[in-house]
Amino acid sequence: MIKQILTTDEFKNFIENTKSKAGYKEPMAFGIAKVDRGQKNAEKILQANFPCVNWMENYGSAAVFIASLEDAGIKVDFNASEFVATINEKFIVNALNIFTPYINEASGDAHKNVQVVKALSDIKQLDSNYRIVFLFEDTNPVSVEAVYLKLYALSQSKVKLRSINLNGAFGALSNVAWVGNKPYELDFLRDNEIEMKLSGTYPNIDSVDKFPRYLQHIIPADNTRVLDASKVRMGAQLAAGTTVMPGASYINFNAGTLGPVMVEGRISSSAIVGSGSDVGGGASILGVLSGTDGNPISIGENTLLGANSVTGIPLGDGCIVDAGITILAGTKIKISPENLEKIKAANLGTDIDNKTTFKGSELQGLHGIHYRLDSLTGEMIASRSMREIKLNIELH
Repeated sequence: MIKQILTTDEFKNFIENTKSKAGYKEPMAFGIAKVDRGQKNAEKILQANFPCVNWMENYGSAAVFIASLEDAGIKVDFNASEFVATINEKFIVNALNIFTPYINEASGDAHKNVQVVKALSDIKQLDSNYRIVFLFEDTNPVSVEAVYLKLYALSQSKVKLRSINLNGAFGALSNVAWVGNKPYELDFLRDNEIEMKLSGTYPNIDSVDKFPRYLQHIIPADNTRVLDASKVRMGAQLAAGTTVMPGASYINFNAGTLGPVMVEGRISSSAIVGSGSDVGGGASILGVLSGTDGNPISIGENTLLGANSVTGIPLGDGCIVDAGITILAGTKIKISPENLEKIKAANLGTDIDNKTTFKGSELQGLHGIHYRLDSLTGEMIASRSMREIKLNIELH
């Protein structure tokens, strides 16, 4: 058992000594989670709830956890890209003894890892559902715990969208029935369907998916609104001031907003929307698997996507896509010489050819363009947008 540390100086010395041991490696991310296991197969992890996620931070707490594990007989593998283990009572006692100088200060936003250990110490008997995970490299996640740690990091804005490796996440997660925040194995429901239905205990299933809903795990900012919990998936990132209306809206994982945004349409995986923009009712921003040839879509600031429009190219600031039209990489778009000069003036330093017909891909990322359909000719045309897009600040 690690003896109790009484002063901050002793704590700092302990941390330095731990880090100086041969083979020690600081994790890029870590956290302790309570997991849900399968009702039929207890070895199957269905989800992981992290009260506190650390990403490129709190390295002292990481050293405390590693030292506490190893003294409790759990050897950490620093050579693996990720390490997951079940914690025990000895681990908790060790961590409390090391954290002693900070226990009385641990509340609110202060010393959250200490708060986690304190809360665990109040649980009379730990079971195998309390797990700790360390990520030492940003490689394909292997465990369910590692996937959830990364999803938390995205949804809590600890990492930028599209900045971390989520390859293999779908393969690591199981397809489950979600009843509130409780996942059920589908095989368990099949095996017990008759008895549960006849006894009136068959659950009211909200969805069947590998991912939970954002609001099942994340507390949003005070000025952020999500009017239908089913519209935002775990791993989405909602900047403060974002409003997600019900109806045709949807935000996928590894997608989201960078500031106050009105969302009444669909933001597909890897799509990012800039501050002050409006995704109109039923509008769709295509994802990397839905028509963009792997090109992730970013929408600039103060841009309007009209109702039922489709955007498959990145857009700059101050753009407008009229309702009901589709802009893809191969879409032919006509620009008059007069408007072309105005667009060039709004995009100084960008090389734009002198011609009258462009592919959508040639205009991607440019600022101040209004895309619309000529109702007489049926041609897609673009002009210099002169309209200012402003959200109602009282709603954001």
